Amino acid sequence: MSSPASPRPLALVTGASAGIGHELAKLFAINGFDLIATGRGEHTDQAATDLARQGVHVTPVRADLSQSDGVETVWRAVAETGRPLEAAVLNAGRSIGGAFLDTDLEDELSLIRLNVASVVHLAKHVARHMAGNGRGRILITSSLSATLPTPYETVYWPSRAFTRMFALGLREELKEHGVSVTCLMPGATDSDFHSRAGMNNNAFGPGMKKNSRKEVARQDFLALMNGRAEVVGGDPATKRTAIEHRFLPETYKAARHATKAKPRAEQ
Repeated sequence: MSSPASPRPLALVTGASAGIGHELAKLFAINGFDLIATGRGEHTDQAATDLARQGVHVTPVRADLSQSDGVETVWRAVAETGRPLEAAVLNAGRSIGGAFLDTDLEDELSLIRLNVASVVHLAKHVARHMAGNGRGRILITSSLSATLPTPYETVYWPSRAFTRMFALGLREELKEHGVSVTCLMPGATDSDFHSRAGMNNNAFGPGMKKNSRKEVARQDFLALMNGRAEVVGGDPATKRTAIEHRFLPETYKAARHATKAKPRAEQ
């Protein structure tokens, strides 16, 4: 564990072993934050080693956040530092592609535990800790998908709609305690997100033009540090889409998303 005497601020990043989470963790390290970096798999330790090359202390925590015990494991790692947590990125999450009639129920319930329950669980610890200190910054990951129904990712959208509204509601509550909350809404990004969701056989698979995860993370980090309420992470087209979604009927958006997300027939 890092020393309580360290002059560097401390940040927590969940889902830090890959994708946008890893790029965000890099930016914290580059900007002089010690890190508690979490991930579920064996890449967590290697990611922590890479991050430590920036000259900061990194504590890797391997934990399954879809389980309550995993969330408590992460929070114990924070508490054991004996240090104030200056920033927290609640980023861990995943999707499941495919027709709802075909997908596995337990897999979807696990997604809800990860994308929804773990965010509320960990945020409870983080918010109380930061409010007690009178300062702090929280970044909660949602998605551009929170602005439309997503057939063939039918459970994912409601989970991200929840985290968006949760973040914005929590932001208002925590203002008087000196704590800022920012909601991150990335569009399709060049990570393994869609591949892990089993979506290589639709328009989100290989060949789709996606946003740079480095650029998305840069925008997110700046929004967090500037205390913005939310940020749509991505290129100008992605940001225009977010605006467009405010005015389009939900049924139209659902039908349009279905043409992209519906699995293609095997050739």
